[in-house]
Amino acid sequence: MSGIFKNVLTFIFALFDRKSYSPLSQTTAYYWVMPWDAGLRVLKSDKYLQFAESAQLDYLVKTKLFSVLLSKGISFVNAAQLIKFSKPINMFSHVKVITQVIYLDDKFAYFEHVFSIQNISCATVLVKMKFKKGKLTVNPTEILGAFAGRKAAHLQAWDDSLAGMA
Repeated sequence: MSGIFKNVLTFIFALFDRKSYSPLSQTTAYYWVMPWDAGLRVLKSDKYLQFAESAQLDYLVKTKLFSVLLSKGISFVNAAQLIKFSKPINMFSHVKVITQVIYLDDKFAYFEHVFSIQNISCATVLVKMKFKKGKLTVNPTEILGAFAGRKAAHLQAWDDSLAGMA
């Protein structure tokens, strides 16, 4: 239940952000780690993914892509997620999550969610995501625009690892 509540609050707060964001810019969301998010005293590993999901929703609302996706009947699905833990996040911490697209190809958009407390990096969640219209995969550049960057070596290694699992 806390995931739905977190997403609803994130959606509402994102609506009131008056800054202008392009799809390839960074967005920032803030969260409090509550007792239902933690084990004995630190953020549970599965909750990082829940926070990343909320941050992705924040990104979609702030960049105005949420309404674009709704109007075109396009949804998004996560194909893979990867977490790198750097430092535990304690209960009642105020967490900043910076979200950005770090790479696009013809099928996937790669999102990076960096978790930090007082500008100290605590974790990074990578999300490999597809845009779908029914059963068809929509090229991410149709939604996000052109992306000029090169695919980072760690993303290629992740993709190679995923391909080896099939």
